[in-house]
Amino acid sequence: MALRLASRVAAVREAAGFAAYANQKYSEALAEFRAARRMTGSVELWPVMADCERGLGRPEKALDMAGAPEVHKLDKASQVEMRLVAAGARRDMGQLDAAIVTLQSPELASNSVQPWTARLRYAYADALLAAGREQEAREWFAKAVESDRDGSTDASDRLAELDGVEFMDALDEREGEDGPVSPVAEDDNDTEDGAKD
Repeated sequence: MALRLASRVAAVREAAGFAAYANQKYSEALAEFRAARRMTGSVELWPVMADCERGLGRPEKALDMAGAPEVHKLDKASQVEMRLVAAGARRDMGQLDAAIVTLQSPELASNSVQPWTARLRYAYADALLAAGREQEAREWFAKAVESDRDGSTDASDRLAELDGVEFMDALDEREGEDGPVSPVAEDDNDTEDGAKD
């Protein structure tokens, strides 16, 4: 009885959807999100539903959703999320230039830092890098670092990689009385992802 009642509660279906989504069970997640949307009539789940379509290998469907009237009903944060999903769908289809253009927006150009700013700048930098525009990518990874106040991205690591920085272990167990071991003598196991020539 309780299970049947819970299945009619939108919040329960939504929570089940996010649990499935986190585990990359996109078909199950999409079914739960659709059920929650039918119950509430809300469009707030539209971006994550579109991302489920991407996860199911249907980027064209995600793009259709990005151009649907429902997007105009989303709040600003959700509209940015929808833009990120649409750009990802473009990349899924090998349309790198289109992905870059998709991310170009007033939100990207704004100097104001919002909760979505770091992720938007990061996605833009990543798309630029994928398109071979390394210098521009570096600039945007740097801007992502500036706005990433809670460490939600690995923009600082990506920026360091582009700058040729190699990270060494802070405490090298092999450090002897003669002082630190020369970086030249370090083997591959003592570095994280190294710089790419």
